[in-house]
Amino acid sequence: MAGSGQVVSYMEHNMDLAALADFNLVAAHGGFGLASRAARRPKATLSRKVTELEAHLGVRLIDRGSRTLRLTPEGRALHERTQGPLAEIGEAEQAVASGASVPSGTLRVSAPIVLAHVLLPRVAADFVQAYPQVALEIVAEDRKVDPVEDNYDLVIRINPNPDERLVGRRILHDERLLVASPDRPNPFPTATEDAPVTVAAVGHIATSGDAPWRIRTDHGVRLLGPDMRLRFSSFLMVQDAVLAGAGVALMPKLLARQNIATGKLIVWGIDDGPKVEIWALQNSRRLSSSKIRAFLEVLTSLV
Repeated sequence: MAGSGQVVSYMEHNMDLAALADFNLVAAHGGFGLASRAARRPKATLSRKVTELEAHLGVRLIDRGSRTLRLTPEGRALHERTQGPLAEIGEAEQAVASGASVPSGTLRVSAPIVLAHVLLPRVAADFVQAYPQVALEIVAEDRKVDPVEDNYDLVIRINPNPDERLVGRRILHDERLLVASPDRPNPFPTATEDAPVTVAAVGHIATSGDAPWRIRTDHGVRLLGPDMRLRFSSFLMVQDAVLAGAGVALMPKLLARQNIATGKLIVWGIDDGPKVEIWALQNSRRLSSSKIRAFLEVLTSLV
């Protein structure tokens, strides 16, 4: 049996798009019967088109002996690689038919938890009001998702590493502030650049370490040795711990600024490292659809 490499090779040269669309319809609905009812097309027609596609590819895409539909490894590879592009083709057809590229369909966005809570609710509210034909889904998660495998149209990342599979734009800069509760004494006025000051600290599991922090203060650059007593998987939890007096923390300005403005947190200084970059990225092998462009326009207008 040919492997997924043969599937990809065939896709690039001579794919029957109608048969492929029928296969993805069946795969998405989990069976021929459900796909038939959803599309209002005969079950036998869908089965025949999938069989023809398998014959052309020389691979089996669906195991028909099981009670429920089960894709073969080749079937899963084909479905994952083509469901997004086919949806874009459908959107393009609708746009051409209507004479204008009107954003429509479902837009799935993955964003870090802090950004999703602090920045995106307002963006999402403005977007759905401006583009009522788009169903927007925003998933808050700190894991590094794959836009292809996880089926996202857009992923928002902080300081992303270069990746040839992704293209996008930087949407804003942020910086990390050293914050503390107002009742915690600030040791920096009497500290020197050569001697780190040790202070109880709270950190994020993924980003915090025990190395000294270089902090820009009103008295120049100072070193802080974090006595890391608590680590959390979310900066929201880090902030709550700092508010409760557990220690100091380096936190995104986007998250801390409201509590700083109300006096619940005070700023001891600014991280002396490079500024934080926040990027919106999409699969480089897919077209930039009108719904993605519209979302980015709303996003950049509000940050």
